[in-house]
Amino acid sequence: MKNKIVVAWLLLVTVIKFGYAQQQPNVLWLLTDDQRYDSVGAFNEMLTGKQESELGYVESPNVDRLAKMGTTFINTYCQAAGCAPSRASMISGRYPFKSGVYEFEYFNNNAAHSKPTLPEQMEKLGYQTLHIGKLGVRLKTIKDNKVRPAKIFQTDIDFKQLRRDGLTDWGKDWFYEIDGKKLDKPYKSLEFFVTPEGKFEYISEAFEKDFPQHKGTGESTMKKYDLLREYNKKKGPMTPFSAGILSGVSPQPAGKTRDGYYASIFGDFLENQNKKFVVGSRTFKGINTSKPLFCQIGFDFPHTPVLPPADYRARFQKHDYKIPEFDKKELETMSAQMKKQVKSSYSDDFTKKEKLAMIQDYYAFCAYGDALIGQTADDFIAYSESKNQPWVIVYVCGDHGWKLNDHGAVSKFTPWEIDTHNPIIVVSSDKKAFPANKVVRDYTEFVDIAPTVLSAAGANLNDDTFSYLDGFDMKKVASKEAISRDYIVGENHAVTGPRAFIRTKEYVFSMQSRPSKKRGENMEWARTASYKDLDPCLYETKSDPNEVKNLAFDKKYQKIALKMKEKLINVVLGDGRVEVAWGKKADGTKVFRSNFAPGAHDYKLKLEK
Repeated sequence: MKNKIVVAWLLLVTVIKFGYAQQQPNVLWLLTDDQRYDSVGAFNEMLTGKQESELGYVESPNVDRLAKMGTTFINTYCQAAGCAPSRASMISGRYPFKSGVYEFEYFNNNAAHSKPTLPEQMEKLGYQTLHIGKLGVRLKTIKDNKVRPAKIFQTDIDFKQLRRDGLTDWGKDWFYEIDGKKLDKPYKSLEFFVTPEGKFEYISEAFEKDFPQHKGTGESTMKKYDLLREYNKKKGPMTPFSAGILSGVSPQPAGKTRDGYYASIFGDFLENQNKKFVVGSRTFKGINTSKPLFCQIGFDFPHTPVLPPADYRARFQKHDYKIPEFDKKELETMSAQMKKQVKSSYSDDFTKKEKLAMIQDYYAFCAYGDALIGQTADDFIAYSESKNQPWVIVYVCGDHGWKLNDHGAVSKFTPWEIDTHNPIIVVSSDKKAFPANKVVRDYTEFVDIAPTVLSAAGANLNDDTFSYLDGFDMKKVASKEAISRDYIVGENHAVTGPRAFIRTKEYVFSMQSRPSKKRGENMEWARTASYKDLDPCLYETKSDPNEVKNLAFDKKYQKIALKMKEKLINVVLGDGRVEVAWGKKADGTKVFRSNFAPGAHDYKLKLEK
């Protein structure tokens, strides 16, 4: 009896503090990986009036259906065009320059500036929290005087163990045992395919030398799965051991790929109400029907390896595509940092056949993923409605985009439109909050996801508990209650080196933000560095939609470039910037700050030539 009174009292305190009294909705957050916005027909229709991409045919009936059911925030941009920093901005609700996560570094929740992540806040609001698939958030904590991984979801069905159990079509992992024999030392990042019969086909040049019985596996799998890998002709021909797979066919049928298992595992979770169920070598608890659900499913598609199932691949091979053309004159004005990314993933020396295959398989993979999005959304809605519970779906089209020979390269990591434009759809059983078939063209950012979900869950965002959040509730953006942004901002350090960007409806400006990646050193370098040393880049997006001609040194645009530069410096470097030391001699708790322009990030920027 005493325990029941305590629980009731705690619930009452929570209601008063966070401000929720009505029934909380189940929330499903769907996130894809490296997905271009033009892979979704509904987005193309909103942006260009045509269902097809400028490159050609795309297929997305399920995401198109979600767009009709809910509200599309078509002008959403990511905060960093790299997996880890982008996902950190989403799950923390903070810009990279506020969280201190700029690249693939680990970060520590014991640091002075650290705040609870979105799933941790949802747990406090009474939710059962679940994650399936790829998370990509490198959060650590200090426990028992040791730095350890931090658990932020109550249940985490991660992709690493799934692939070790063979519940995938492809994987890359450390192996301590091969063919039933324990190894003297583990093979790091050993690539493998899994056949329908459950056989592992290992691929590694060093591995084949040590295990003669597996010699030739790389060559045979390359032919068997028709693989196109990243390579540069100047560095030599493509081999079975070259970098990421840009084109090929999955060894598994639809539904049995790594993403297919994410969708089916979610279905099993919903079916096994208040009881346990088995996933590979592990056992998990199914859904707790006494609590509202917050679930994030991190799909891997269409991230490399791009391996659509055979039936999808065959269908898309019937379609021809316009291959993005690259004029090497673009390199003459391209910023040095962005040129670095292009050279690191250069694709314009691929043959026309290779480029076409790369594009066909990419859109085929997205089409397959669309079917899985539909499956998970339908299962989620069916469960919620069977319990007469309200629900919300947040679909995020990629943690960033992906180039398909745009600017002569593949991959991401730059401020270009194709790398950073990632629309979001919010569908809700509450049609007043997120009206059906509504398109919002005001700017939104990935930092808006956390406050949107928390608000839907009943949190009072005006409470000091949530004052650290950098974004807006997208419900208020849709209803015009939020401040209208004149610009979006972001910063990425991977591949290019430290580079910040600011985008308005007419222009996008980017520059080198730091002299190096050394955290806390020369934080205000950009304030006194010469304009040339900032490696500036300015595109006028209306006259140059593909962002090819850098106008940063054009005298006609100097006034605009300098004003954007000043705003960007003040926002990302001077308005509460945080950097965190992490490495062999640092545990991620030492914080460096810069705050020479407090309040600079006011979302307002008027530009005139």
